[in-house]
Amino acid sequence: MSVSRWWWVVALGLGVTGCRTTGSAARPESSETGPVKQELQFDAVTVTADLELDKLNDEELFAGGTSAFAANDFKQAARYFGRLVDFHPNSQHRRASLYNAGLAHQRLKEWEEAWHRFSELADPARGQGDALDASFRVAETQYHLERYDEAIKVLTTVAEREDLPVNRRIEARVQQGVCELEAGRTDAAEATLRKAITSYEALADKDEVDDYFPAQAHFFVGELYRLHYENVKLDPAKGADKLAEELNYKAELLLSAQGHYLRSIRVGNGYWATAAGAQIGALYEDLYAQMVSSPAPSELNAEEAVVYRQELRKKIRVLLTKSINIYERTLETAERIGSQSAFVDRTRESLAKVKALLLADAEGEPVPAPPASEQEPHT
Repeated sequence: MSVSRWWWVVALGLGVTGCRTTGSAARPESSETGPVKQELQFDAVTVTADLELDKLNDEELFAGGTSAFAANDFKQAARYFGRLVDFHPNSQHRRASLYNAGLAHQRLKEWEEAWHRFSELADPARGQGDALDASFRVAETQYHLERYDEAIKVLTTVAEREDLPVNRRIEARVQQGVCELEAGRTDAAEATLRKAITSYEALADKDEVDDYFPAQAHFFVGELYRLHYENVKLDPAKGADKLAEELNYKAELLLSAQGHYLRSIRVGNGYWATAAGAQIGALYEDLYAQMVSSPAPSELNAEEAVVYRQELRKKIRVLLTKSINIYERTLETAERIGSQSAFVDRTRESLAKVKALLLADAEGEPVPAPPASEQEPHT
């Protein structure tokens, strides 16, 4: 049990103790039997104190928490900092311990406990320093708890503050857009992300802003178009004309997504550059897979269907070469900047798979339809 949860058990125990009394019922007394009494019984509550930390003062607790955090022992860090916060309300280290306890819980993916610590410190409307940083952390924990509306409310408040540097406002706006996307509000998400991009593009000195956030904004606009692309289903049963129409529209959406991914790459942030490259390659790979596995249009007879598929494979082979080219460039970039992420690992695996597909296709062997590439969850 975490220190914060233990503290609430203590509070509950005190409340139960106060209620466990005998009292008179609201009815007349009888001279024969005397007052009628009722006794309320509650289940016993066992409170276990942290005896090891009970003997430490706030200075010792802060030092112990700091040491544990530096050693990546986040469970111990949360324990020490949490003890200081809960039992030393007047300590000069309490605010720092609140934030550090939240960070420790966050590293442990204990999102509810992290939210509890950060929320006491956060002030989205007026906060500076730790209070402002804690506001961003509150939104992040709400995101992981899938409380998107609450996260959006906090981030909107921060993004609209004219007293903050443009870097923090753009950061808040981008994270707001990501939360709106996760909440399924695609139109609102696109408007929010484009607003962040416009603010960035309007800057005379773009060094004022961390390149992580505008690159992230472009990436997630690309993600919006990728989702639209995925929603267009190729259905040969509707006939050749309708299939061609759907294919053209799907290709337009692919190019729109690619355009925003390329803008993300051009911003120059290493993490989002490799992520965007991976997504572009995956789009071409997915389009190839859908086309090569799709049945021939319904109006074609068996002989015509064979010719159709042969010609189709010749024309769409370029999708594999495009995918390979993009995957290779993405890995070169990742190697140059020393980037390591799930996107880089996935790109390496996808490159090997697509090369095998291209080799099999060039040799005229039957090409199995690969599944659509699994997408990374949003962060």
